[in-house]
Amino acid sequence: MTTRTPADARRAAVLGSPIAHSLSPVLHRAAYRELGLGAWSYERFEVDEAALPSFVEGLDDSWAGLSLTMPLKRAVIPLLDEVTATAASVEAVNTVVFTADGRRVGDNTDIPGMVAALRERGVDKVESAAVLGAGATASSALAALSLICTGPVTAYVRSEARAQEMRGWGERLGVDVHTAGWESAAAALDAPLVIATTPAGAADALAGAVPGTPGTLFDVLYEPWPTALASAWQSRGGAVVGGLDLLVHQAVLQVEQMTGRVPAPLTAMRQAGEQALASR
Repeated sequence: MTTRTPADARRAAVLGSPIAHSLSPVLHRAAYRELGLGAWSYERFEVDEAALPSFVEGLDDSWAGLSLTMPLKRAVIPLLDEVTATAASVEAVNTVVFTADGRRVGDNTDIPGMVAALRERGVDKVESAAVLGAGATASSALAALSLICTGPVTAYVRSEARAQEMRGWGERLGVDVHTAGWESAAAALDAPLVIATTPAGAADALAGAVPGTPGTLFDVLYEPWPTALASAWQSRGGAVVGGLDLLVHQAVLQVEQMTGRVPAPLTAMRQAGEQALASR
C-alpha cells in the first residue's frame, strides 16, 4: 500500500465479496466532504476470507480503518488485537480502527446502528418483537433487541437447526427467544416490532398478511426499496425503518471512530445514500 501524502491524508475502505454494490464509499466520502477532511479517501476492495490476512498485513500507517461486510465479519477476528464487548457478543466485527500505536481494534456498529435507527422513529422500548430470519443480521437484531425489548422475541425460521441457533443467541444475549416455523411467519406481523432480516424477495409473500393497524417494521434491505412487505406496511399506516436507515446510522458510528470527529454528518450521509440509490 502507498505511503500517505500529504501528511494529513488518511485511508479507509470497505472490504467484502461481493462488494461492487456497497454504498459505504458514498456515505463515508460524503462525511469527509462535510467534515472538511479533503485529504481522506475511502475505497472498496473485493476481498474474500482467503485473501483477508494478507490484505490486512499489507496496510501501512496511512490507514485509519476498515468497514467489513460478508463474508469477513467473523474471519477478521483472529487478525485483531482487541474486540469490543459489543462485537464479541455476536462474534461479528464490521468495523476495524487502527489506533495511533498500531493496534487493530474491532467493533460492531450494526447493533447500536439498529438501536439508533429505531429511536430516530420513536421506538425506544417494546414489550415484544418478532424476527424474520436467522442469519448473521438476525443475531445482531437480537443484540439490539436486548437493549430495547422488555419481553419475548419470536424468531421465524426455516429449519430446526436455525431455531436452535437463535435460541442459543438468545441465551447468550439475555433475550427470551421463542422460535416458530417459517410457514407460520404471517403471525409475526402482529408484533409491535417486526425485524425482517431475510434476503430480497424472501418475505414478499407476507405482504398480503399485514394487519390493518400494524406496529413498526424494520426491514434491513435497502435495494430494491421499498420491498413488497415495506410497501404494504406503509399503505396500512405502519411505521417503517429501512435498510438505508441502518446503513447510515452504522456508518455514522464508523466515521466517528475512524476520524475522531463527533458528531458525524448524519443528514449529509443519508442524502448522499438516497441520491445514489435513486440513480441506480
